[in-house]
Amino acid sequence: MGDVATFSKGTGYSKSDLIETGSPIILYGRLYTKYETKIQNVDTFVVPKAGSVVSKGGEVIVPGSGETAQDISIASVVEPAGILLGGDLNIIYPNTDLDPTFLAITISNGRPHFDMARRAQGKSIVHLHNADLKQILLKTPNLSEQKQICRIFESLDCTITLHEEKKCQLERLKSALLQKMFADKSGYPTVRFVGFENAWEQCKLGDVFVESTEKSKDDNEELLSVTLKDGVIKAKSLDRKNNASFDKKNYKLVIPNDIAYNSMRMWQGALGVSKYRGIVSPAYTVIKLRNQLENPYFYQYYFKKSETLNLFRKNSQGLTSDTWNLKYPLFSRIHFFTTSIEEQQKISSLLNLLDRTITLHDHKLELLKRMKQSLLQKMFI
Repeated sequence: MGDVATFSKGTGYSKSDLIETGSPIILYGRLYTKYETKIQNVDTFVVPKAGSVVSKGGEVIVPGSGETAQDISIASVVEPAGILLGGDLNIIYPNTDLDPTFLAITISNGRPHFDMARRAQGKSIVHLHNADLKQILLKTPNLSEQKQICRIFESLDCTITLHEEKKCQLERLKSALLQKMFADKSGYPTVRFVGFENAWEQCKLGDVFVESTEKSKDDNEELLSVTLKDGVIKAKSLDRKNNASFDKKNYKLVIPNDIAYNSMRMWQGALGVSKYRGIVSPAYTVIKLRNQLENPYFYQYYFKKSETLNLFRKNSQGLTSDTWNLKYPLFSRIHFFTTSIEEQQKISSLLNLLDRTITLHDHKLELLKRMKQSLLQKMFI
C-alpha cells in the first residue's frame, strides 16, 4: 500500500470535546458503529483546535486502535471536504491509480483485511500504525474496473437503504394506527373506517375471554410444542417446534385462534395467537374467545398497544418487574373497550397487511445483504 498512497494521522479529540453545534468531526469510534463504506454526513461537532487535520475529500480512514484485530481492520472513505479527523485515525491518501472507495472496500473485505489483522499488535487493546499499513499487500485491477466494482456496491447499498427506509416508514405507520384505531377513554377511536360511528362497548376482559386449562387426553397424540418467537419479550406471533420426546402431562393444550401469553411478561407484549394445535408450557396462560366469531388478531394487536401494556403492568402483582405476574383472575377484571365483529375484522386485516408488507421488506433486505456478502467474497482477491 505504501507504493500507491501516502499516510498521516488525525489529531486528538475525545467524546468529551463533542458539542451540539460546531465544526463537524469524525472520531474513530464511528467506524465501529456505522460500518459505512462512504461517510457522507457527519452529525458530531467540536470546537476546532489549532493544528487539526481537515479532510480534502477522498481520504480513506482506518482506526488506529480497537478491542480486536478484526475490529480495526476496516476502512471508510471521507467523501466531503472540511471534516475534522480525530485522533487515533490512520489517514490514507490514495494516488490517482487507486479509487478510494475500492480501497476502503478491499481493506474491509478482501485479503488486505486479514493481512492487517495479522499485523495488529496488543492484548486488551490492539493497535495498527501507518508503518503497518504501508506493508499491506494489494492486488488491484485497473482504475476502470475498480470504479465498475464500486458502482455495483453503491447500487446495492442504495437499494438496501431504500428498503430499510420503506420498512421504517411502514413501522411508523403501524405504530400510529395502533394508537389511533382503538378507542380511547371516550369510547371512540381517532381514526375509523367509513360506516362505523357507534361508541365502542366497555366491558371486562373476562366477559370476552375464558381461561383454558385443557390438556391433551391422548398420550400418543403427536403434538407440536408451541412457544413464543424469539423468546417471550419480542414475540409478535407464536412459533412451533417439533415435540416428540418430553413428558407432556403438565402442558396445556392450545388450538388455532387461542391466545397464549406469558403471565410474567404480558406487560412486555409476550403474547400471540396460535396457528397450531399443540401444547404450551405451564408458565403460559391460554385464553379463548367466548364468542368464536370474534377476531383473535384484533385483540392481539389491541393487547400490544403501549397503553394496554401499561394497563397490564399496573394490574400485575409483584414487587419488581422480575416478579410482576398477570394470571387470568387479574387479567379477567381489567376494563377495556371492544367493538363489533365487522370493525374488528377491518382493523386486524389492515394491521395484518402492514405486518406482511414489513416482513416482505425484511426478506428482501436479507436477500440483498446476502447478495452483497457473496459479491464481497467473490469480487476481491
